[in-house]
Amino acid sequence: MLHDSAVCLHGVTFSYGGEPVLEDVEFSVAAREAVCIVGPNGGGKTTLVKLILGLLTPQRGEVRVFGQPPRQSRLRIGYMPQHVQHDPQFPVTVMDIVLMGRLGQGGLRGLLGWHDRADRRVAQNTLAQVGMEGFCRHPFAALSGGQRQRVLIARALCCEPDLLLLDEPTSNVDSLVEARLLDLLRELNRRMTILMVSHDLGFVSGLVEKAICVNRRVVVHPTSEMTGAAIRDIYGGEVRMVRHNEFSPFGHAHD
Repeated sequence: MLHDSAVCLHGVTFSYGGEPVLEDVEFSVAAREAVCIVGPNGGGKTTLVKLILGLLTPQRGEVRVFGQPPRQSRLRIGYMPQHVQHDPQFPVTVMDIVLMGRLGQGGLRGLLGWHDRADRRVAQNTLAQVGMEGFCRHPFAALSGGQRQRVLIARALCCEPDLLLLDEPTSNVDSLVEARLLDLLRELNRRMTILMVSHDLGFVSGLVEKAICVNRRVVVHPTSEMTGAAIRDIYGGEVRMVRHNEFSPFGHAHD
């Protein structure tokens, strides 16, 4: 099972300062499968993501990405964090941000960030995929929250990954952009595995067939079984499910 899956965790336990955050985690994600990670704040979602990225090592158990330890598979993972710390006074452009996704590619040139014409072509293509092709020279700090979100997705795609890991991809994005993002993820899912952390169960239900529910322990549910009772069990209270199947001029707009 460890070698046949895109992502596989077997008996994984992780603690901070002796306080267990994840206990005996066991699940696998098949190649070209789309899966959502859900759960309350403090339930272990971020720790789980860091284990998959190889930023943390479990005290017990085993994590494999494409049959290898995560650090050996990093160049096959495109990651979009929920928040990015940046100095708004630093003169970095959209193209500069997206080209960061090419770091580590192709020996010394990729290690030092000496991007060539091929790297820039890939970056332009990924910006086009997220509808930001006209913003290459724009300062990143001048973008709206939704525009920054799309640029960070483009950066994650710029390494041409086999696994796309997205942390809250719909935060700060309006309904129209959500619909376009869902279409993009469906297209990408034909050639790569997608893991998303999201509280927007209405959005992800249009893409994924199962949810990895994290609250110290992990339970995997088909999305068809994500009833109100199941959600209350996961979050310990009521959570609103919001669907964004249709764009409404009266919907939220943060872009």
